[in-house]
Amino acid sequence: MIPATSLDLSGRVAVVTGASRGIGYFIALELAAAGAHVIAVARTVGGLEELDDQIKATGGQATLVPLDLADMAGIDRLGGAIHERWGKLDILVANAAVLGVISPIGHVEAKTFEKVMTINVTSTWRLIRSVDPLLRLSDAGRAIVLSSNAAHSARAFWAPYAASKAAVETMMRSWAHETENLALRVNAADPGAT
Repeated sequence: MIPATSLDLSGRVAVVTGASRGIGYFIALELAAAGAHVIAVARTVGGLEELDDQIKATGGQATLVPLDLADMAGIDRLGGAIHERWGKLDILVANAAVLGVISPIGHVEAKTFEKVMTINVTSTWRLIRSVDPLLRLSDAGRAIVLSSNAAHSARAFWAPYAASKAAVETMMRSWAHETENLALRVNAADPGAT
């Protein structure tokens, strides 16, 4: 990660999904350390509270949003609340995802496949739909959606997850082309094995 001292995000507002642990947790900490107000989104309230304590300990600010990203209406409300409170969004880090199962594709249960697609693809699209107008209001909006090399490797037994990440990368490329003449920049990023 970029050392927080070299990055000044004072006055910026950032949404980080999957912020209660792992990659999302540490991205949220770094953004807050750089001065951004972090809107931390996750299902796990305890993890969000721990994140909030860490952010406050370093002098940062956060707004905690306990939200299951399968709640599409909740995602819409999030966009509305951001607009009402801040009038814009500067940074989106769409990190939340589920693996599902590692299994032969013929053995994957329908409910497991649907959950992977709902969380990894549909909720990402819904989040984009909700915050795209807010990111366009920023003078330097940035959207980063976490991907995986699974989208390209097509490894045996990883079909639902790989397909979901390939879909997300395709959405990001399309969104990037749609916004190429704006101040908004859209990227997919593969953090590597974690």
